Order: sequence, then C-alpha cells, then structure tokens
Amino acid sequence: MVTCCYISAQHPDLFTLTLNIATKDDYDVNSHSSATASAASMERLHWVQHRCRQLLARDSERGWYSTPNGLPAKSSQDAHSSPQRVSGKRRRVFARNGPHQQEYEAVSKGYKGNAIRTTKYSLLTFIPMNLFQQFHRAANLYFLFLALLNWVPVVEAFQKEITMIPLLVVLTVIAIKDALEDYRRYLSDKKVNNNVVQVFCGKQKAYIDKCWKDVRVGDFIRLSCNEIIPADMLLLYSSDPRGVCYIETANLDGETNLKQRQVVLDLPFQGGEITLEDFHSRIECENPNNDLSRFRGYMEHPNGVRVGLHNSNLLLRSCTIRNTETVVGIVVYAGHETKAMMNNSGPRYKRSQLEKRLNTDVLWCVLLLIIMCLTGAVGHGLWVKNLKNPIFETDTETSPALAGFYVFWTMIIVLQVLIPISLYVSIEIVKLGQIYFIHNDLALYNEQLDSRIQCRALNITEDLGQIQYLFSDKTGTLTENKMVFRRCSIYGVEYPHKENAQRLEVYEAEENEAAGRSVTLKSGCSRKSLSCRSLSCNRSSVSLHTLTAESEEEDRLSNHIQSRTSAFCSRVAREVVPDPELVRKLSWLCSPAQPLSDGSSGTPCSLELTYITDFFLALAICNSVVVSSPSQPRHVVPEARTPLKSLEEIKLMFQRFSFSPFSALSTPQIRGSFTSRLFSRGKTGSFTFSTPPNSTTDGSETGQENNLESSNLRRKLDLSSREDGGGAGQTETEDGIDDARIDPDGFGQKVEDLSKEDDCESDTDDELLYEAESPDEAALVHAAQAYRCTLRGRSPESLLVDLPGIGSLAVQLLHILPFDSNRKRMSVVVRHPLSGQLVVYTKGADSVIMDLTETSKGAEQAQEIYSHVREQTQKHLDSYAREGLRTLCIAKKVLEEEEYEVWLKRHLLAESSIENREELLMDSAERLETNLTLLGTTGILDRLQEEVPETIEALQRAGIKVWVLTGDKKETAINIAYACKLLRPDDELLTVSCGSKDACAVLLQELKLEVQHGGDRLMEPSAVESRSESSLSSPADFILVIDGCTLEWALQEELKSDFLELSCRCKAVICCRSTPLQKSQVVRLVRDQLGAMTLAVGDGANDVSMIQVADVGIGISGQEGMQAVMSSDFAISRFKHLSKLLLVHGRWCYSRLANMILYFFYKNVMYVNLLFWYQFFCGFSGGLMSNSWVLILFNLLFTSVPPIIYGVLDRDIPADTLMELPELYRAAQTSKIYVPSMFWINILDAFYQSLVCFFVPYFALAGSDVGDLSFGSPINASALLIILLHQVIESHTLTWIHVLVLAFSAASYFGFVLLFSLFCVTCSPPTNPLGVETLQMSQPLFYIICTLTTVMALLPRLLVRALHDTLNPATALRTAQMDKVDSERYCKRMRRWNQNHSRVNRLPVSADNPGLEPSTDTVVS
Repeated sequence: MVTCCYISAQHPDLFTLTLNIATKDDYDVNSHSSATASAASMERLHWVQHRCRQLLARDSERGWYSTPNGLPAKSSQDAHSSPQRVSGKRRRVFARNGPHQQEYEAVSKGYKGNAIRTTKYSLLTFIPMNLFQQFHRAANLYFLFLALLNWVPVVEAFQKEITMIPLLVVLTVIAIKDALEDYRRYLSDKKVNNNVVQVFCGKQKAYIDKCWKDVRVGDFIRLSCNEIIPADMLLLYSSDPRGVCYIETANLDGETNLKQRQVVLDLPFQGGEITLEDFHSRIECENPNNDLSRFRGYMEHPNGVRVGLHNSNLLLRSCTIRNTETVVGIVVYAGHETKAMMNNSGPRYKRSQLEKRLNTDVLWCVLLLIIMCLTGAVGHGLWVKNLKNPIFETDTETSPALAGFYVFWTMIIVLQVLIPISLYVSIEIVKLGQIYFIHNDLALYNEQLDSRIQCRALNITEDLGQIQYLFSDKTGTLTENKMVFRRCSIYGVEYPHKENAQRLEVYEAEENEAAGRSVTLKSGCSRKSLSCRSLSCNRSSVSLHTLTAESEEEDRLSNHIQSRTSAFCSRVAREVVPDPELVRKLSWLCSPAQPLSDGSSGTPCSLELTYITDFFLALAICNSVVVSSPSQPRHVVPEARTPLKSLEEIKLMFQRFSFSPFSALSTPQIRGSFTSRLFSRGKTGSFTFSTPPNSTTDGSETGQENNLESSNLRRKLDLSSREDGGGAGQTETEDGIDDARIDPDGFGQKVEDLSKEDDCESDTDDELLYEAESPDEAALVHAAQAYRCTLRGRSPESLLVDLPGIGSLAVQLLHILPFDSNRKRMSVVVRHPLSGQLVVYTKGADSVIMDLTETSKGAEQAQEIYSHVREQTQKHLDSYAREGLRTLCIAKKVLEEEEYEVWLKRHLLAESSIENREELLMDSAERLETNLTLLGTTGILDRLQEEVPETIEALQRAGIKVWVLTGDKKETAINIAYACKLLRPDDELLTVSCGSKDACAVLLQELKLEVQHGGDRLMEPSAVESRSESSLSSPADFILVIDGCTLEWALQEELKSDFLELSCRCKAVICCRSTPLQKSQVVRLVRDQLGAMTLAVGDGANDVSMIQVADVGIGISGQEGMQAVMSSDFAISRFKHLSKLLLVHGRWCYSRLANMILYFFYKNVMYVNLLFWYQFFCGFSGGLMSNSWVLILFNLLFTSVPPIIYGVLDRDIPADTLMELPELYRAAQTSKIYVPSMFWINILDAFYQSLVCFFVPYFALAGSDVGDLSFGSPINASALLIILLHQVIESHTLTWIHVLVLAFSAASYFGFVLLFSLFCVTCSPPTNPLGVETLQMSQPLFYIICTLTTVMALLPRLLVRALHDTLNPATALRTAQMDKVDSERYCKRMRRWNQNHSRVNRLPVSADNPGLEPSTDTVVS
C-alpha cells in the first residue's frame, strides 16, 4: 500500500498503468483457468512493479512514458495538463492543415524548415567570417601583430605597407580557396533545395508541386517510385495493399539492398485510399538526433488510443523509394534536423604526429627569435652607452635601456621570417598533391567495383608511414564476406557436401583465371549496384548532393537492366550442390514400399526427418530477406498455388509425421501415398531413389557409396517443385503426382529421361532474387532453395514458402525478433501452416544457442537422443571452426497458446514504450528464446581475399605488429590466422580463457614467465643459428589467443598492464569473441599506454568504434554497407591495398613532408642569420644590407615553390623496391627523419652556411667603398644559390619539373632585382637601389664571390652525405640492386611483347630503350 501511494504521488502515469494492467489481468483470470491466469497475472504485476522501481530510480527529468496499444490511455485533456517536465526531451507534431491549428502554430515555431545550407558564408559575411576563422591560427595572429607593430614610429623597421605583404598573400590565397569551395556548396544546395515534390494543400484539397525548401514539419508529402525522400517523414499510406514500401538507403550508408518500411498501424484509413482531411491524430516523438537505426514515439488518435512508432515507420531524407508506386507521409523532421543532415559531419580532421612535432619546433624558433632580439637589444644598449662623440646623427636623449627596448621590437620585425608563415600553407598544398597521387594510383583501384581509394582525412597522410600496430577485423576485412553454404549437421549427423566443396574449387580456379585482365582507371564516381529497381516505374529520380558527390542518377538507371543483381547473390552462393546422403534420406519419404524405422541399418526415423524438415524450413523463413523477380519487380507475396493435396489432408498427415522430440519414440505409420507426394512433384521425368542398406551416416564417410554426378542430384531435387506451364491455381492429379517409380529389388538407382526433364523444367526458382541484409542470410536461403524449400514471397504478416512435394504454403508471420550484437541471434514466431502450432525458429551464434537449448527431459530414451544430438553437434561445430567455417546454430521451440498470450502482452508493452524501449524489447526477446530444441548447425565458407597472406607477411616484415580482433569462435579465428600466414606451424599458441578475474591474473603472470623464458631460450647462440635468416618473427615466436570473456577481465585497471606486457612480447594477438566496445578498448590501450602509432581496419558497423579510436582508421567498402567507410580516414576496397598504401605511399608521404619541413626551417634560419650577423656591424640598430622588398619576397616567393614540388614528387626509393623490401619501412621508422636531433642538425647547418655566406663576401669586399646594398647583393645571390642547390642535394629525384621550378626561382629573383635596380628610385626609402644590381652583376668579383661562397657552404653537407652512404651502404646497394632487377625484368617483358606483336604494321618496342622506335625493315602504315 505504501508503494502504491508513493507511485501515485510521484508518477501518476505509472500508477494508472499498474491499475490498468491489473484490471486487464483480472479479465484474463475470468477468461482462462483460474490457476494459470492467476500465475500470469501475478507475474505481470510483479514485472510492472519492477519497471516502476527502475523508472523511479532514474532521474525524474527522464520519466515520461506512453501507454501501450490496447491499454486505456489518459484522456487528451489530462495529457495536455500534465506537468511539462520533459518538454525538452520530445517533439510534438500536428498536421499543418488539420484541426489542431493553434497547437500547430505554437509548436512549429521552434522547428526548422526544409531548406538546407551547407555553405559557411554569404556575400556580406564572407570577408569578416573568413578573416575571423583564419585568425584562429596563431601564425596569422603573430604576423598581424608584426604588421601593426611596424606602424609604431619608434620601432619601425621599414615601409609600413611592406610588412603587410606576407600576411595579405597568405590570407588572400586561403580566402580564394575557401570561396571556391563554398561556391560549389552553394550550387549544390541550390539544386537540392529547388527539387520539386508534391505537398498536400489544405485550401485546394489537392497535392501541389512545391520546392523542397518550402516543405515544413506537419506537411503531407506524396512520393512516387524512384523519387528521393525530401525530409524525414512517417509513412501513413502505401499503394501496396499490405501497407509496406521499399526504400534504398545507398545515399545514407551505401547499402544497395532494399529496406522494408511499414505504414503506421491502426490508422482510420488503413487498407483504403487515404483521406488527409480525416487525419486528426497527434504525434509525439523524440527530438532530432543522428541515430539512423532508432526512432521512438507514439501517435495518439482522437479516441485517446496510442500507437507506438518505430524505426520501421520512418522514411529518411535522401533515401529513394523503390518498387512502390505511391506513398504518403507526414513530415516530422525537416532540413538540418533530419537524420541525414545531422550525420553530415564533413571531412574528418585529425592532427598528425608530424603536425604536433611541427608546432613544438615552431616554439623553438620563437625562442630562438627572442634570443636573437634580446641579443640585439642588449648590444644596442651597450653600443649607445659606449658611444662617444658620434660622427653621425644619433638620438642622444633616449636612454640606452629604452633604446635597447625599442630595438628589441625592431628586431622582431626585421627577423620575422624566422617564423615560417608560408610553411602551413605549403603543407596543405603538399598534402593535397600527395592525396591526388594516392587517389589516382592504379594499384589501389578495384575494377570490379569501379572504386578508388577514398582519402577522407586530408591531413594525416604522413601518419601512414609510421604505423607500428595494425588492428584488423576478420570477416569482410581479411575474408571476402561472400558467404557460401559449405556443409551442415542435422540431428547430430554431419553432411559434408563434398560435391559442393569440389564446385567451390572449380569456381576459385575460374576466378583466378579471369583475374589477369588489364585494368584501366575509370571515372572518379564509384558505380553502385542499384538492384531490384522497379521496371514499371518510369519516373526518373533526381540527383542528391546532400551527402555524396554529384552523380548522374539517370546514367545509373540506364544501366539497371544490365546490372540487375541482388545483394549477396553471387553465382557461387546460389549454386549449392546437395549432399547425396541428405538426398538419400529425403528419398525415403518418396518411397511407399519402404517404411520408416527407428534409424537402424541406415534407415532414417521419423524423428530425424522431422528435424530435417524443420531445419530447412528455419533456413528459409528465419531471416529478413526480401524476395523479388524480374516478372514481379514489386516484392509481393505471389498467390499461393493450390497444394497437391487438400490442406486438411496435409495437416492430418503432418500431425502424424511431426511430434515432440521427447514423446514416445514409436515410429508413426505414414502411408505410402503421403510419402510419395511429400517430396515428389512434376509429371515429366521418371526417376528412382535408392539407398544401400548398409550405408552409414558418419560425416567422414558419407556418400561414398553414392557416386551420382552433382548435376543429377540437383535434377532429382529440382523435380520436387517443377510444374510444366501451369498457372497459379493449377492442380495436379494424383496420377500425375505418382510418376516416381521405385525399384523394389535392389535399391538400384535409375535416372530416366533427365534430358527430357531439363527441357520441361521451369526457371522460376532461378529467377528469384533475394535482397538480404547480410551475406549469411543469403547463403542460408540459397541452401534451403537447393533442397527445394524455397522462400517465394514476403509480407509483414505472412511468408510464402514452397515445401517439397506439398507446394506453396502461406506461413503466418507473427513476430520478428531481429538480430543484434548483444543477443547474437534472430528469431521468428510463426504459426505452422500444417500443424497450426505456434513455433519459434531461432538461429544465432553457437556460443549463445547452445546455452539456450533445453535440458533433457522426459523418457530415458529421449534424454539419450537429445544428449547425443547436442554432443555430436558440438563436435561438428568444433570441426567446422577448425576448418575456418562460420558456424550458426538452428533451433526451434513450440509455444503453448497461453504462454504466447502472456508473452505477447509483455511484448506489446515493450513495443509501445518510448523510454528504455531497447532494454524492454531485449528482455522480452530473452524471455521467449529459452528452452530451445537444437535442430542442427551450418558451416558457411567465407574465403580469404586475394593476396591477404602476402600482405600480412609484408606488413610483419615491415615491423608492423598485426592483431586480429574478431567476434568469431576461437577455432575459426585460429584457422583463418593460419590461412593468412599470421600464424606459422612452428609458432607456439598461448591460449587465455578464464572464468574469473583472479584466474586471469594468475594465468597472465604464468604466461609472462613462459614467454620470457622462451625468449631467453631462443636467443641462445645455438637457437639463433638454427633460425632462418629470413624469419622475421619476434624473438619469442609466441601467438596470444584470448577470448572475449577473458578480455573483459584483462582490460580492467588492475590487469591491463600485465596483459599489455604479455601482448607486446608476442608476435601477434588474436582476440576472439570480442565485442565492438572491447575492440576499441584494446586499440586505446595500445595507443595510450605504449604511445605507438595505431591503425585499425574494418568493414562493418561493429568496427566503427575501433576505427575512430585508432590514429589512422581505414574502412573497407565491402558487403556490409558503408558505416565503416563513413567513419574512416581512408577507404579501400581490398585488404591487399594496405601494403601499397603503407609501404609505399605512407613511407613516401612521411619522408617527403618531414624533409620539406626541415628544409623550410633550414632556409628560414639560414637567411635570418644573415640579417643577424649584419647587426654586429651596424650597432645592433636593426639596419638591413638589402632592400625591404627582397627581404619580404625572398622566402615568400623566390624560395617557396621548390620545396612544394619536392614534397609532392620526391621519391627516395622506387615503389617496386619498397614492395619487394618491406624492411625499408621499418628502417625508416627506426631512423626517423623528423626527430629533434635532425631538427637541430639542420639548424646548426643553417648557422654554418649563414656564417660562410656572410663573411666570405665581407672579407672579399673588406677595405672597399661599397655601400650597404652593394655589400648585400652578393650575399643575397649566394644565399639563393646555396638554398636552391641544398634542395638539389637533398632531393632523391630530379625530373624536368624540378629543374624547371629551380630555374624559375633563380630567374624570378635575378629578374626582379634587375628590374628593381633599373626602374625603382624611391621604392625603398631611405635607400636608393637604382643601378646597384646592374653594377654588381657586371663585375667578375660578384660571380667569384657567389661561386666560392656556394661551394664552401655546401661542401660539408656533400662530404657528410658521401661518408654516410659509404659507412651504411645497405639501403643504397639494395635499392640499386632492385632497380637493376626491375630494369632486367622490364627488358624481358618488352622483348616478350615484341615477339608476340611482331607484325608488319606494328611499331616494335626496343628492349634497351622503352621508347617506340621504327624498325629499319618495317613499313609503318
């Protein structure tokens, strides 16, 4: 009583709900038996009290709740008068033209319109906003400060306008780039906003055309086939009589398989033509968010009844209507509040390690600048203090301290070039150039998918060259994720499908044969498969530019007929060859002369046949596959053909055939007339099934006596569902059914008129197209189809299934409990079409299903049978895992009507909830999926991608540790690791599997000691000598394998250091049964604790968290949509592309950028030091020996382009050499280019060269009467030559582009100073540069000084480079050797090409010269 009072006081909604449920349960008590109903009522009441306690424990701000459908709800008045505790947590939507106009006006003010704007600026705001964003950079603020400082008269260094030039140039270049990008976004927005859609007008009572930008929340939208959805809207009407519509979400997540959406339930006009004037309902849903897979809310009708709204009722913006002629919906989210726009985050931004190091070195340059300026300030103060009787005019009134203070700021202005403002712009340009070459690399292009690599993060290309740990998913990353049914186990009996294995080998050989075709790079837009489009919809769709690049939808539609294939529906997946042993057992049902027995002597018992039938029925219906065919592009459920016998007769016979597995094991006497009809169909083609009486069911010897060709096996089963030209309602006579003739004498196999049968066969099965959400589902449906248990159609309420010998039956579909990563299983609740029983069919991971199967009950014989089935199935599961097959368990459960009613009430309550809906649904599913009956298991083959073993071997040779993080079984993961050469036969496996935290801690300590002792043992001289030189394993050669449960303990704070230490000492780590969260935790642990550069690669949504945590995330655009790609930094189509991306492009990008940054620091410090040395000879007054224009443009223009070209095109080692010698990648890591030591070495070299460049001209011109500008002329010219030739020395590649750019830089400098000296009189006051440069360049001494200075400055660097190559010749020699090998290989290839193409009208290719040279005796036409 106290509890009820508290609930009523604090949460009146919950108290009302409790009373309503109790009242309803009282009614149930009167309807059913007293004991059963009372127990159910008490259980439900306890459950509601438990939920009340949970909600009361939560924050009161989140305590809003909706009553379930079917339960009395509060009146509308009460709903509106309740406290608005959660007004910020939900959204109310009313029809724009409905009766609730006042409410609509009140709530719609805060909702955004449907116009989108992805631009950053407008014409008025461009300049202020762009400047505001650019001045977020510290370098720009620094140079703005210097420009303003130069306007102070007492510290002015040179003309005020000149100091503005560097800043203005940088700001202008970036502003132009931003303006062009923003203009492109503007054009795209304009095109999208002006798309036309039909919107209902309340005044005209009709639909009118409106632009997308004019759509508002509450509008009714009508769409046709192939139209793009303009806003997020609830589906109210569909032209499909079942109230469904199909959408394609390729613009959102890249998935081309169709998704089914359902009209909101219990609408007044449901099932008929929609009349929007009668829509008076109110919608309440959650606020806008970016979760594409979740939508929660309810629709309240005028009578107060509330209907739950789910994600299946929501049509998302940018999706496309498919296979549905007309749909109508009401807009709930518009514009930037739609889920599509909230997920449009743009390019990813990450700071690379090189950029972090760069910022540190910039701070060192700032410190160096301050030291120089302080030196100048102190020197000037001392000079002024010690100045006696000056011969020139000076300011004697200013104290030496104040004069020194002024000079400090003057020196800041003069030496400003020391801070490289142009370096940041140059880095951006270089990275764009690097990305261009990566994007257009032919080796990273997939011709089959017409896809290139995508560079989504534009600023971490150099991190690809520093990877130390690689974390990879297995399925879809290392493997194809193209699932092929390989084998199965039913009733504890294994069926190896040997002919199916031989077919896969043939298919693989054919695929390898066809792989050697030439590849040409196609257009930049990736062509997506738009399968299962309606052929009857002629309305062309508009292109969408909201989330994707511009693409021509009409071009894609024009190729539809040629490229129409269903998702995960390859030829190898469809063509499953049945197992002969399974065919033999099915043949007993077609043999009236042979009664079923208890299973002895190889004869199957009825219980085993029950398992087999349920097994294949579960494969056919326990999925979310959408069915279509070219003749029926709309995914309707075709009219069920009349069964071979009446349904009453079939039900009667099925009840005799099917019984509980724990009932008495007496064999039911099934009449021969039934067995001959159950799996036998077709009038043409007489055939017989026979079975050797002594055949066994052992999986290793199955079918040895049965040597039929696989094609004959397929023909036998095809006969069970063939019809010769009949319509949907055609029936066959009994005489036509019983054409199968059985040989009663010797079970001999006779196949007659098979060719005739082939001619009469219908192609209906082959024309079915299955749109599956995962490749596993498609593989299982195709396997069931191979045994003639064919899924023909689907609707929200029913499934159409062909059963062998029975025909098409409609299976009532009551509920689908979809797969999720927590439950790791999927279930369907159906009413069996023959027995009428309520049956739950479940498929899922073996680790889950085996725990959910019921314990043995009933008779002792039944217990033995069930224990035997579980034991044998577990053995087969382990065997499949060792072979690397993916395993799924199939189970069923028969529900009692009362049990189902109780569960249904609880499930409806969960479905209509808004808060905690996911938790309630999971709890409901777990209550149903208990005490399952294990039917069998499947083994699905997921082949390795091509060149995966070679890629992993190359990465390990490169010093990259490869970890595999997968959710598969331990045995499967180990088998795949062996197949891809991550594991070798001589490696030692360390398996960590514990049930408690303490056991995990002890085991980790023991394994650490074992690895340490093993490493010491392997480091002994004898062991070292015995090891191959080519072995690149770690000293221990240990492989750590850890399961998900143990990993949970190992990642806790107390044990993670031990786990990490053990992992680092192993060559590789395999984490099996790991969850997405555990994957990200492992990556974060290595990244943070070791400070290592990490890379994560995956292809599915379960890899997103791992990809985002890693320093570099790579998504593979495979079979599971584009979630991983959309979250990644780089996207590739095959795992093998990693080797070229990392070993070649990664190393090049890091080497180029690191050298370019060091070069920038070098040239700036070198030139600034020239100005600094001059201060010692001008009283530290901030004077210059060159005009201010040359000072500003020297680093901004004359020497800025060569390092950019160097950063884009330089190649220290050819690509082929890097691929052949992955060790070079590791060598680049160990001897890092951009480290503090290299930075200071370049700074010291810059100091030395500046000393030479300044004092050689100083001593050469000592005693002469040259002026300041004449003295500075050879210094500037020498500095330019030294900096440019320094670039040539550091370059590993010298092409005509490099030569052209170097010549242009030199020519631009000399041209500028000559023109400046010829025409400028007052350009650089107070100095006069007129005639200075022309006079200096006319004297031989100028060239002698420049030559001597350049040689002396660069000679030490040349000597050090030569000495380094002499002492460390390994890399250079190996590179030269590989170049020679590549050259010889190229010559051989050219000779072979000449021999194959030596025709009269061909141009031969010279083997010595790859250019085309006409032969002397060849006539060229």
